[in-house]
Amino acid sequence: MARAGGQGLARVAVVVRAGAAPLWWLGVFAAGIGALVPGMTGRRIGVLAGAALFIVAVPVVAYARRKRYVALSRSAARAGKHDVLQDRAVAVRNWRRGHRWWLLLAFLAALGSAFVVPATGGMLLAGCGAGLRLKASWLGRRERAENALLWVRVDWLDGRGGRPAGKAVKAYRSTGIAAGDAAPGGARRRTAALV
Repeated sequence: MARAGGQGLARVAVVVRAGAAPLWWLGVFAAGIGALVPGMTGRRIGVLAGAALFIVAVPVVAYARRKRYVALSRSAARAGKHDVLQDRAVAVRNWRRGHRWWLLLAFLAALGSAFVVPATGGMLLAGCGAGLRLKASWLGRRERAENALLWVRVDWLDGRGGRPAGKAVKAYRSTGIAAGDAAPGGARRRTAALV
């Protein structure tokens, strides 16, 4: 909870990256199971169609709304001393709890599609996960280049803890590169090895 005069802030890259791992692993799992089913089109056509969808999904997801992210990052104001920075684990947990039923439905749809076109749905899911990972990496490169981490107000995220560049988001906040417990790009911050 934010202190008086401050806001709860979540890392933009962490929110983007939160869906990458579940989508990737559910997609890989669904594609693996789907490849065991001959389906109506046959495995070869299913895998080729899935590979095509994977190749399309990665850049579509990775490049979606980039102009919006750039515009919000350029107008980012410095976070105040009373703003509360949300831990990485909390932001990831909020996103995954908020999207758990969507993830389950997507996984079941990917499995179900295997009876028609084997492995295709799973490869599409995996492509979406890979695209989110690339988008988070792109945000991390911007953060390093600008030497500032990007944050979004928690109350501007949607009810599921996502959409850090949605219509409700008016502006980002920024902090120094060492703030928070996540590295640029939203990955866990590695602590320096003890000597």
